[in-house]
Amino acid sequence: MFDEKKAKRAVKFINNLKHTKGVWHGVPFDLLPWQDKIIQDVFGTVKVDGYRKYNTAYVEIPKKNGKSELAAAIALYLTCGDGEWGAEVYGCAADRQQASIVFDVAVDMVDQSPALKKRIKPILSQKRLVYMPTASFYQVLSAEAFTKHGLNVHGVIFDELHAQPNRQLYDVMTKGSGDARKQPLFFLITTAGTDRNSICWEVHQKADDILRGKKHDPTFYPVIYGIEDSDDWTDEANWYKANPSLDHTIDIEKVRAAYISAKENPAEENIFRQLRLNQWVKQSVRWMPMDIWEKCSFEVDPEKLKGRECYGGLDLSSSIDITAFVLVFPPIPDDDKYYVLPHFWIPEENLDLRVRRDHVPYDIWEQQGYLQTTEGNVIHYGFIERFIEELGMNYNIREIAFDRWGAVQMVQNLEGLGFTVVPFGQGFKDMSPPTKELMKLTLEKKIAHGGHPALTWMMDNIYVRTDPAGNIKPDKEKSTEKIDGAVALIMALDRAIRNEGNNGGSVYDDRGILVF
Repeated sequence: MFDEKKAKRAVKFINNLKHTKGVWHGVPFDLLPWQDKIIQDVFGTVKVDGYRKYNTAYVEIPKKNGKSELAAAIALYLTCGDGEWGAEVYGCAADRQQASIVFDVAVDMVDQSPALKKRIKPILSQKRLVYMPTASFYQVLSAEAFTKHGLNVHGVIFDELHAQPNRQLYDVMTKGSGDARKQPLFFLITTAGTDRNSICWEVHQKADDILRGKKHDPTFYPVIYGIEDSDDWTDEANWYKANPSLDHTIDIEKVRAAYISAKENPAEENIFRQLRLNQWVKQSVRWMPMDIWEKCSFEVDPEKLKGRECYGGLDLSSSIDITAFVLVFPPIPDDDKYYVLPHFWIPEENLDLRVRRDHVPYDIWEQQGYLQTTEGNVIHYGFIERFIEELGMNYNIREIAFDRWGAVQMVQNLEGLGFTVVPFGQGFKDMSPPTKELMKLTLEKKIAHGGHPALTWMMDNIYVRTDPAGNIKPDKEKSTEKIDGAVALIMALDRAIRNEGNNGGSVYDDRGILVF
């Protein structure tokens, strides 16, 4: 239920503060409509016992919309105006310097408020503001402090959650640290990020699911201002959709200037889309539209594919890295889809290190059966050969395409097992036709990949290089993360397509390849 008195109390407290930056310095903090709604909803929505309903607020919004000022105002309210004795309010970010940004804004707000200035004792060497009437404090958390646990949290201001290198700090601060409080508030405020294997993406997805009605959590308050993957990022109307402070704290001409720069320099496009339009982006030149890829998450049942003709793609990478083997099953009568069955391996002893270093959930994928480990600290090729041999007993593997570099011994062994193994160049000549065909089939929803998370992650990592003739190919050096499975898929798809009909000509001649 809604307690208007509590909502208005929070609004009044913040409206009595003053802005701190540039031409806005000294101007009363009159909440903009979007800010007013957040404050009233978060502080005015209560349970039957009168305490706050929401203990987590997630606000995702582009830069320059007044994010730091709002976060600082909330930190001060939790410290001074929330009626909590001995309140502990912490400022957290990826590092102490980032967390100090909001804290420094709060210090400036206190300096401009005579009522707060005489009641708050600043201890700037410790980045702490002490509200003496209730013995409460707001403090920037050092990098080491959270490891000590034992914090009695009333409020946490998490700035730029997308920059967290892992989930450790988030888990410590939000899980159990506020158990002794009746209404702790974890206020998470961030711009969109680039890492879809991060804690921020996890929380973003939860917020998005709640907004879309796919999930329900009465304690979680979600706010996301940004454009969809399908929105036209060049349309100014979408700029207003993503920036609720546009024409208030943000000058439209500055956004236009940033847009023109992004249009002239493709390397800046994703920076503009991430920071100005709050769109989760991946690499500087994005290839696969992930919303389209995800629409191809049709079920892939290995049992139903038994006995079917298929083609393999093998990408060995290095002996300490991911090895990928992907099977592609061509369409059959009454089913026009290409079914994709991926397999991935990583050295067992490197698993934990790779999880910590790459921030990629290899361990979870291994537990879920989407990835396998081989014994030792290098890839055990013999294990993979035996695995492929077993696959050959269940499926009619007509050909296996492989990168001709670095796979000589395994190729000989696979040939010894009776497989037809075909070398596959990694240049534009060999890679461009099937790469374009993969995009075409994806757009037509004729690829079925079952939503395989490791393969999906690799597809999202692809950077594509283009030559002067318009040919394209995946570029491992430029791609942000691993793309081995995507390369193996492209090779397998090529063999599947080339063998359709087996009439000696190239099926690419008349398939109507998508041109970019």
